[in-house]
Amino acid sequence: MFKTKIAPSILSCNFLALEDEIKEVEKAGADLIHIDVMDGHFVPNITIGPLFVEHIRRITSLPLDVHLMIENPSAFVDDFIKAGSDIITIHIETDKHILRTIDVIKASGKKAGITLNPATPLNSITYAVKEADLILIMSVNPGFGGQSYISAMDEKVKEAKKMIMDTGREIDLEVDGGVKASNVKKVIDAGANIVVMGTEIFHSGDYAKKIKEVREILGE
Repeated sequence: MFKTKIAPSILSCNFLALEDEIKEVEKAGADLIHIDVMDGHFVPNITIGPLFVEHIRRITSLPLDVHLMIENPSAFVDDFIKAGSDIITIHIETDKHILRTIDVIKASGKKAGITLNPATPLNSITYAVKEADLILIMSVNPGFGGQSYISAMDEKVKEAKKMIMDTGREIDLEVDGGVKASNVKKVIDAGANIVVMGTEIFHSGDYAKKIKEVREILGE
């Protein structure tokens, strides 16, 4: 049966107990670990870099889903590849030569993703989508966890799914921002197969119970 991939975002975890937090969501049934890299320029927040990813790689066997919310991402892609990322996702808004960057990522044996902010139209990725392994739809304006899902993104997810289907390739469709148990079904019904969940999991008090609840809502 089709199974949604759940990617807890460590942006919302307790960083003072990072290893325990990651091992707990791994045990609870997470499929990926979502890592938000922010530079304080493209988004109004600063988080972590390649060294941090390298240390996370040592403590989990789950795929590392690394989302680069940074200016000039092509200058840092090699560092994140070496750090142990499994998926590296680049914003269309920050890379003028995104096809070249995708080639670099894929040549290393990693998966390459393209993402776009809520207000960025899908046609901005028309000529790049067929080269990507993953499309990430931001359903909040990036920078901080705990924001509410922007309902207008429902239609964007549906359109992105159609765009993917038109390529004839198997490309993951991921949604990040405000995804909760209360709205996850409509996100999946719109076409996504990966959901990023931050506060919904890490602030739940019981990670296994929350992931089980999501699976039950989706009938999985």
